[in-house]
Amino acid sequence: MQRRKFITTAAAAIPAVTFGRELHLQESRTDHGFVVKANESRFKETTLLFGGTSPNDIKVSGKDTDGQLTLFEYTGNVQGGPPLHVHPKQDEIFFIIEGEYTFKVGDELHKLSKGDTIFLPRNVPHTFAQTSEKGKMFFMFQPSGKMEDYFRKLATFKGQPTPEEGAKLFADHEMLVVGLPLGL
Repeated sequence: MQRRKFITTAAAAIPAVTFGRELHLQESRTDHGFVVKANESRFKETTLLFGGTSPNDIKVSGKDTDGQLTLFEYTGNVQGGPPLHVHPKQDEIFFIIEGEYTFKVGDELHKLSKGDTIFLPRNVPHTFAQTSEKGKMFFMFQPSGKMEDYFRKLATFKGQPTPEEGAKLFADHEMLVVGLPLGL
């Protein structure tokens, strides 16, 4: 009799577990639209990069999308960019609002300016450099991964991290440095 009760209970639990999983996904997502005004971030939190010179605001958080997407708005007031790196788990998309950028994706170089969009697939080495004095872009990660926390931690540095600090910071946030930044 114990075995029959166990089998019946286990069989009855399968739909409940499946239904509960769906409920969990919906509970961790926002259930309504929202507006994030210009020069503001999703949670009234601004991460200032490169010694406080360049705001990097979260516009749509992984908390809103159950970790499926994060969207940032970056205003660059310094030239340069990150080292050549790989995201094993995420694709990236950049949309240029203002300024000029050079992107390296694999072995290809691309010059981008206002209105241009570039897609960077996961597992492909890439980097970029802002080549104009000022730049502005929206960029997103899909899925979100640990990128929000990466930029929060990067903002704690007074300037650029050393190559060793940068490599550790990348590794701690599921990225791998595989080369140098682009030279200007």
